[in-house]
Amino acid sequence: MSAVVHLQALGLTEYEARAYTALLALGRAQPARIARQANIPRPKIYETLQRLEARGLAARVSESPMEYAPLSAREYIERARRGFQDRLSALERDLSRLTPDPAPEAVYALRGEAAIRSLCETLALGARRCLFLAGEGPFVAHLEDVTPRGVEVTRTGLRDLPAIAAVGQSGLLLARDDEAAVIAHFVPDGSREAHGVHTHNPVIVKLVEGYVALASKAGKRAVS
Repeated sequence: MSAVVHLQALGLTEYEARAYTALLALGRAQPARIARQANIPRPKIYETLQRLEARGLAARVSESPMEYAPLSAREYIERARRGFQDRLSALERDLSRLTPDPAPEAVYALRGEAAIRSLCETLALGARRCLFLAGEGPFVAHLEDVTPRGVEVTRTGLRDLPAIAAVGQSGLLLARDDEAAVIAHFVPDGSREAHGVHTHNPVIVKLVEGYVALASKAGKRAVS
């Protein structure tokens, strides 16, 4: 995907995006040259450059001849990142006024492998202190890989342990930071939909963490 498309996603018009990328390539140039580089009709280039000036993405650096120079790409990206973070923070505040926090004792049903995988990945990416994982296969390894550095990960398989899934299904346990847990069942043969539960119930979260910790210790003893 081109830089022009990404810039449009951030709010620039197509002409503005093309003119800005042309300016970045040229460094400093007269409007006619910018128009040729950006493939913008010459009558449109002046108003396009004026809009870039208003956005703080370009500056007129000479009057005779008229020349423009761009805001550096790094400065623009940093400014866009700060603006995006500010908007996200404002959205979070507004949504928190509308949506009550989930009841800690609530248990929510999960349906579908894609939904379960997405939630588990979100929980792993957001871990701050500790993550407990039990299960088999590459997805469990992926969850450990995406967990932020510095987070203590306790991971174990489920072989030779009390079953948490029916015959023909594969289980997954995940608990994060003493505050959230997922218990999921995947069905490799596709005979039924993957399913599970998600909860913030502290009793269930502690049970999952304790189960994974004990399973991890049992596995280490078996190896030794």
